[in-house]
Amino acid sequence: SNLLSNALRHTPAGGVVEISIGSKAKLATVSVKNPGDTIPADQLSQIFERFHRAGPERQRHGEGAGLGLAITRTIIATHGGQIAATSDAGVTTFTAQLPLALTEPAHNS
Repeated sequence: SNLLSNALRHTPAGGVVEISIGSKAKLATVSVKNPGDTIPADQLSQIFERFHRAGPERQRHGEGAGLGLAITRTIIATHGGQIAATSDAGVTTFTAQLPLALTEPAHNS
């Protein structure tokens, strides 16, 4: 829900958020794609860190503490998956991949 709520918050009026779900090579894939301000390339590697908030153009809504994407990444990683983001030409896409096979949750030590 964090990926979807972020996409809705950062999509301009009249914009369309696209959600796609699929599977390939024993992985389930969920992508959330939205138009809006591009996240600068130097920020993409940091957006999953706790308390990180992208540049001021993405903070205009005054919401969030910079924890949502970090929590999302932790949940996905605990289930053996991974998440990535791309942002270019006013379109941002978050893609999460999770294994289709049931496995024991990974625990951080």
